[in-house]
Amino acid sequence: MAHQAPLKYIFYIAATPEKVWEGFVSQESNRIIFSGAEFQADFKPGGLLAWMGAGPDGKPMTYVRGKVLRFEPPKVFQYTFAMGQNDKPSRATIELVPETEATKVAVTHDEWADDDATYTACADGWPRILSRLKTLLETGKTFKPH
Repeated sequence: MAHQAPLKYIFYIAATPEKVWEGFVSQESNRIIFSGAEFQADFKPGGLLAWMGAGPDGKPMTYVRGKVLRFEPPKVFQYTFAMGQNDKPSRATIELVPETEATKVAVTHDEWADDDATYTACADGWPRILSRLKTLLETGKTFKPH
């Protein structure tokens, strides 16, 4: 079994930590950056969260589900992450640090189960999601995913 290395990304977004935080947690911005997905979350440790929408057959499905581990606005948002029917949750940590004219966004996605099939999708997905969020917050619009 192969060990899955942590996925780590750093982006700088020309916005305040509060605005970037809102970008990660608001239903509206999640709907925009996740192509219409509905984001539901109980923002407290132990609270559940999920991104849901229409599946390939048009029926409702859960894309990602998890549990809030840390919720410290506007600094740290950490949660478990299970994509689709995967029953092996990993952990996503979003840390925001104010810079002079921007916010440093550090994302670490770790605690992967060996040979987790969703690892490759997440390695491809995080840069796209962060780029879409950066574009949205800096320009007020974003681009369609692939």
